[in-house]
Parts: sequence; structure tokens; C-alpha cells
Amino acid sequence: MPNPHLEVTARIVVELEAGTPPWIQPWSRTPGANIPCNAVTGRAYSGVNRLLLWTTRAKGWLTPRFLTFKQAQAAGGHVRKGEHGCHVVFVKDLPVKDSDNEEEEKRYVRMPPKYFVVFNVAQIDGLPDRIAKPLLPKPRHFDGRDPFVEEFLTTTGAKIHEGGADCVYWGGTTDRIDVPPFVSFDSAAAYYASLFHELAHWTGAKHRLARDLAGRFRTEQQKAAEELIAELTSAFLCAEFSIDGYSGHTGYITHWIELLKSDPKAIFTCANRAQAAVDYLRELALRAPAQAAE
Repeated sequence: MPNPHLEVTARIVVELEAGTPPWIQPWSRTPGANIPCNAVTGRAYSGVNRLLLWTTRAKGWLTPRFLTFKQAQAAGGHVRKGEHGCHVVFVKDLPVKDSDNEEEEKRYVRMPPKYFVVFNVAQIDGLPDRIAKPLLPKPRHFDGRDPFVEEFLTTTGAKIHEGGADCVYWGGTTDRIDVPPFVSFDSAAAYYASLFHELAHWTGAKHRLARDLAGRFRTEQQKAAEELIAELTSAFLCAEFSIDGYSGHTGYITHWIELLKSDPKAIFTCANRAQAAVDYLRELALRAPAQAAE
């Protein structure tokens, strides 16, 4: 049987060492969906179980709604073959009496934990909409969209899909940027800064700038360098559009520190590559009107 203390601790340590605390993000999910709950009963998971299920965010599930295998079957659904569930723990205090005296105060003894496996609704087919569908996002801010930034994003030609993800990322295979809904972010600044960061990754594709860091950085440094380039690109673009930038990638700070300490010239390389990304995006924006006129 899994040890809940070791399991939770191990998962959290892994995420902290990666610089991504599972309880921090620059956007909210859906009303009440920041808290994992049972998809059938609506009851929220608490304590250790909340932490356990929070660590599943990296899987990209749109909503933290879970149910057991039996609950899925009873609702008319079925867990897809090959899917692996998540362990949760059930702990209960049982009343114990040392005598038959009704007036004697009861004492409680914690029963040994029981383990259950739950599946996210995204792992289950055939569920009714009332169980499977995520709720509409609750506005986290009331900022308006910036028409100049929106026009700039359009002119880049990047495929930006909003609302179908619970994190911001550029998929190299799909060549698409996925982003949570605009109203789910802390602010418009957080939304645009996050998009600019992913646009930087987008520019590095082989058929664009073909940004290859292998010749400049060691293998273990390349990820940190690429993320620093993207963060600087976002900062440069935020400055150009007079946006008070929001860094949603502070989890890389430790890695950036290690990179810069080991390679004093790294910041110059990353800044130059970031400027190249900005220049490339600006060129696309300037070219767009002429293309539209053709």
C-alpha cells in the first residue's frame, strides 16, 4: 500500500525542485474548481487529498473533478483502457467507550487509513454532461483587452487557442499556443505577458528562427537558457506595449541563477536571442498589412 505521507512529500518536493509550486498559478480555473472535488457528490477533497490531487495539474486536465471506478460505471461512463488513477486517503476517527456508562465522555481513535483510487473525468468516456463538463470560468479581473496587442498577436500568424487548457504552453508538435480564458488570469497584463512568453518559444521553431542552443550551452543548461530567452522576450514586448509585466515563470529563477553563475556571458546570449525574437515578431507585424492587400 502507498504511504500517503511519503507520496505527498515526494510529489511536492519534485515540483518545488522544478520551481513550480502546485498551489501557485497566474490564473484561476473555474468557479470552485481550484479545489478538487468528487464529480458525483460535489464534495471537496481536503487536507492531504487536496495536495495529492493538486499535484495532478501537470497532466493538463481541464477541471479537478474525480470519481471512483464504481461511480463512473454507475453514471454510465467507463474508464478508458490504460488510464491510471490517483490514490486518495480516507481517514476517520471512531468513537470508543471504555465502559457501558452512558454518561462517560467518548474518546476517539483514528482508524487506519483506507486507500481509494479515483479518476479524473477527462479519463472517462460516456459520462453525462452534468458530471463531465467543466463550469464556465469566473471572471478574475475586469480588465479590457488591448486592441493594439490583440492586433499584434493576430499579425504574427501564430495559432492561439484560448479556453481549452489549464496552463499556457506552445506545443511544438501542433505548433499551437494554448491558453486559459482571458478572464481567468489575474489581470490583462498577466494574460499578455504569458502569451508573449509562449510566442518567444514559437519563434524558435525550425521553420522560423531555428533557435538552436546546443552549440552554445551544455545540455543541462539549454532548458534554462530557452526559458530565460522567452522571459526576456516577454519583458521586452511588455515594455514596448506599456504593459506592467507579470512573470508566470518564476519557478525557473533557481535554474537561471545557476546558469548565470556558471556562464557570465549567458545573459548576453539570451538577451540577443530575445531581441531577435522580438525583431522577428515585429517584422511579421509590419509585413501583415502588405500581405492582406495582396
